[in-house]
Amino acid sequence: MTVTGAAPPDVPRSALADAVLERLTSVYAAAADPGRALSMRAYMKDVAPFLGIPTPDRRALSRTVLTGTARPAEADCTAIALRCWRLPEREYHYFAVDYLRRHAARCSSAFLPVVRHLVTTVPWWDTVDLLAAHVAGALVAADPALTADMDAWITDDDLWVARTALLHQLRYKERTDTERLFGYCLLQSGHPDFFIRKAIGWSLREYAKTDPGAVRDFLARERGRFAPLTVREALKNIGP
Repeated sequence: MTVTGAAPPDVPRSALADAVLERLTSVYAAAADPGRALSMRAYMKDVAPFLGIPTPDRRALSRTVLTGTARPAEADCTAIALRCWRLPEREYHYFAVDYLRRHAARCSSAFLPVVRHLVTTVPWWDTVDLLAAHVAGALVAADPALTADMDAWITDDDLWVARTALLHQLRYKERTDTERLFGYCLLQSGHPDFFIRKAIGWSLREYAKTDPGAVRDFLARERGRFAPLTVREALKNIGP
């Protein structure tokens, strides 16, 4: 499933990406389990084919792939992510997400269009949520000017872009822009899709770990605007 729209970012030339992809495709392919791949694909609602590598095994293989490789520049991160995303099997996308989480600090605000491409191409919660919280969120934290982009993303027609905006502050804790968080939740309070309603509740539940009173007061004022699913998710740890 690929969402059409803006042209995909160019893949920069990268000797590091050449080396990593050569190792990666060899190591992952050798560990493929076709029987497990079918069940993994079914669990993920047929979003993409799988190689059939369980997460602990995949991460161990990834460490093997990356042993001795250089620290990447932003262009290397871009090339590795985009080239992984061109491969059909989902484990390659997971590798790219893990790589970007590890090296998000090496990317500038100019990397945000790459993130948008990743969250709108073969989109599903398994990649989108990690990109939102660990990559988009890290970029915005490093360059607050990118909050303007999040303000645009929250009303985007693509639900995965809007979900990314809702979740980008998920790890901010005391640094959370509460006014923006609550405002985003209200902007999408009437959204009919499960993934937006769930994301609203999740973002509130996570912030409630930092300031439960603020979340409780917000819902006391605005509860009627949210779906029951959202409210249940938001109050899961703090009670009504």
